[in-house]
Amino acid sequence: MVKPMQVKFDRAKWSEDSEGFWLSLKVKAPAQAKEFVQSMKDRLYVADLKEHREKRSFDANAYFWVLVGKLAAKTRIPVSTIYRQYIKDVGDNSQTIPIRNDAKDQWIKNWGIHGIGWICEDLGSSKLDGYTNVICYYGSSTYDTAQMSRLIEFVVQDCKDQDIETLTPIELDKMKAEWGE
Repeated sequence: MVKPMQVKFDRAKWSEDSEGFWLSLKVKAPAQAKEFVQSMKDRLYVADLKEHREKRSFDANAYFWVLVGKLAAKTRIPVSTIYRQYIKDVGDNSQTIPIRNDAKDQWIKNWGIHGIGWICEDLGSSKLDGYTNVICYYGSSTYDTAQMSRLIEFVVQDCKDQDIETLTPIELDKMKAEWGE
């Protein structure tokens, strides 16, 4: 069995020969790529190509939760309610999927098992007969630097609105700069 892999690359090119079109990638981990190619079977594979983004730092995550806790204490709104609203506001962190009507409730339940930020909501009937559209939000544990930055900006603004002390703009900029390291 071929182990799934994620490969980073910084250049690509294509070519054509008698066998078809080829995509070549200049990879950062050649041994890993070589192992994958050598273990391939005569089957169809899928490659998802997208721009690399750095994951957010755990310091950013910790700071976010400290601020959410302070905001919850001041507003008397549960931490989970505040967090789940921010998840829905972040953007670029969800997908809408048509689900069979008879499987919808189980799908929504299973999606939420991943954590409190993994929200799945019924959007109503799909144009596909017998299906319902659901929007599935990914929790912040999957966020890249840009998404985590937006999440922190939301809570910082709400804390300022409630006169809750936050890091200075210089300290925030320093934290943001460290996320990509």
